[in-house]
Amino acid sequence: MAEDVRYCARCSYVFLKIALVVYSTLFWLTGGFIVAIGIYAEVERQRYKTLEGVFLAPAIMLIVLGLMMFVVSFIGVLASLRDNLTLLKVFMYTLALCLILELLGGILALTFRNQTLDILNQNVRKGMMNYYDDLDFKNIMDFVQRKFQCCGGMEYTDWTVNMYHNCSAPGPLACGVPYTCCSSKPNEVVNTLCGYKVLEKERYGVPDTIYVRGCTDAVFIWLMDNYKTMAGLLLGILLPQFFGVIVTWLYITRVEDAIEEYGVYQSSLIANEPRQTKKRGKVAKWYKCMPVID
Repeated sequence: MAEDVRYCARCSYVFLKIALVVYSTLFWLTGGFIVAIGIYAEVERQRYKTLEGVFLAPAIMLIVLGLMMFVVSFIGVLASLRDNLTLLKVFMYTLALCLILELLGGILALTFRNQTLDILNQNVRKGMMNYYDDLDFKNIMDFVQRKFQCCGGMEYTDWTVNMYHNCSAPGPLACGVPYTCCSSKPNEVVNTLCGYKVLEKERYGVPDTIYVRGCTDAVFIWLMDNYKTMAGLLLGILLPQFFGVIVTWLYITRVEDAIEEYGVYQSSLIANEPRQTKKRGKVAKWYKCMPVID
């Protein structure tokens, strides 16, 4: 090969192509699967009264996440199959941008922890207002309260924002909290009215009945205590994206070297020998993956 061909010439063109195609295809299929789950969940959710905001709607978040993965991965699949330098660069820059934004978001969330908690608490309280009307949020809140032994957002008195648990409301739920806030023993029969009138009592008089600490603090404490698990989860999210950026970058430089060295399409690179420049028809010239050569 020519002396000005870059170090990436040591990387096999075929290996990089297969790796990038497999990588993009896996994420493409994963994105489509997530979109399908999100659409199904949203259709089911629409049978009931839903939240006005989309922040707390898991189905909407799944659809948005799945669409992003589907579109970006499709660009990667198409670019790697056609050796289209423009699409390859779009795919690489998009992955790099997502990676940078995720890192910046995590750093900002940790740096401005109090503001992050305030935003989270505000959205949790909005969800609590519609607790009995949105099954998605209800299931998530019930799970969190049982798993982390907590109640409400900042504290158990947050349940006053719910129209059924507010002390001015009629019925047995007034001035109470959901039964998932109640401290219970394993295999014990659940009393769904165990939180009856606890909001009328002082804080020191309810710890034996319900959990008094808020769920946002409980979740953050759990995250701090299980930092190794969270570190592994973060690496599992970030490393595949970093791998995709590196592989795409190497593949781009390999394709550019092939064009510069042979002046033809990938057939010469696979055979590892120079060939005559092939004439292309009008249809072939429409595609940038076959570079125009004088």
